[in-house]
Amino acid sequence: MTLTINGTNRDCAEDLTLTALLKELGLGGKPVVIELNREALAPSEFEARQLADGDQLEIITIAAGG
Repeated sequence: MTLTINGTNRDCAEDLTLTALLKELGLGGKPVVIELNREALAPSEFEARQLADGDQLEIITIAAGG
């Protein structure tokens, strides 16, 4: 299936959860904010959220510093 992640198309495996995608992208366990098809998601939704062909995601990583 094809997902659009931060404006770039990416081919991904079928039956992918949001948590699995984050691991694939090297973001597993890191604090992120995710918008899926223009809907902001709570981190508690990541594990159960199944992705589908054509989904559009905006993923923002959170970094602390000063």
